[in-house]
Amino acid sequence: MSREHLETNIIRILRILGIIFFIIIVAFPFYWMIVSSFKSLEELLMRPANLWLDIRKINFNAYYEVLFEHGFSRYIANSTYVSIITVALSVTLATVGGYAVTRLRFRGQAFMSYSILIIYMFPAIVLVIPLYVVFSHMALRDSIHVLILVYLAQTLPVALYMLRSYFQTLPVEIEYAGLIDGCSRMGVIWRIIIPLSAPALASVALYTFMIAWNEFLFAFMFLDTPEKFTLSRGVVQLAGSVHLSKQLVMAASVMVTVPILVLFLFFERYLVRGLTSGAMKG
Repeated sequence: MSREHLETNIIRILRILGIIFFIIIVAFPFYWMIVSSFKSLEELLMRPANLWLDIRKINFNAYYEVLFEHGFSRYIANSTYVSIITVALSVTLATVGGYAVTRLRFRGQAFMSYSILIIYMFPAIVLVIPLYVVFSHMALRDSIHVLILVYLAQTLPVALYMLRSYFQTLPVEIEYAGLIDGCSRMGVIWRIIIPLSAPALASVALYTFMIAWNEFLFAFMFLDTPEKFTLSRGVVQLAGSVHLSKQLVMAASVMVTVPILVLFLFFERYLVRGLTSGAMKG
C-alpha cells in the first residue's frame, strides 16, 4: 500500500469518526429529552442514569398534564397565531419590497439595497431595553400583536435580502412580456414573480416561522399575562416552578422542538434551493 493511499484511508476514517462524534453530540440532547418525557416520575427518580426507554412502560401523563393542567394548549395556539401572522406579513412585505428594490428605479435605491441588513449590526439585547421602555410608556407592552411587530422587524431585513438576491436571477424579459400583455406591476408580481419564486418564498416562510416560533428574549421581556405566553415563554415559566417533575419540562420541550423539526425536514429542499438560487448574482 502506497503512502498516499494510506493517508487517504486515514483521512477518510477520521472524517467518518468526526461526523459520528458530532452527530452523537447534537442528537443526544434530543434523544434524552424525548426518552425522559415518556418516563414516569418514579422511574426517573429511581434510575436517573438509565438512557433507554422500555416501550412497555411508555407514559403519556406528562403530555396530558402539560397540555391541559399547565396551559400549554393555549401557549401552542398563541405561538401558532404569532408565527403564522409574522410569516404572512414578512413574506408579503418582502416580496413587494424585494421586487421594488430589484426592478424599480428611485432615489436612494442603491442605499436601500445595500443597507437592508443594517439592523443586524445591533444585537437583540441592545434593542430590547429601548423597546421595553417605549412600549411600557405607550401601554402596549403586554400584547401579542406588539410581539408580532417586533418579530416582523427582526425577520423582514433577511427576508428582503433573500428575495432581492433571488429576483435578480429572474429574466426581466418575462416581466416585460407580462407588462406588454396588459399586466400591472402588481399583476406581474402575482402572476409571474410569485410562481417563479416558490422555492425562495418557501425558504423565507420557513426561516420566519422558525424565528417567530423559537424566539424567547422579546417574549420574556414583553409578555406578563400567562394567557398570552408563547411556547418558549411558557417552558421557562414551567421550568421555574417549584416542586416540578423533570418529565413535564421534557414534554414541554418536545412540543416546542418537534413541529420545527418536522417543518424543516419537510421543506428542507425548498430552503436549500431558495438559499442557493440567488448565489450567483446579487
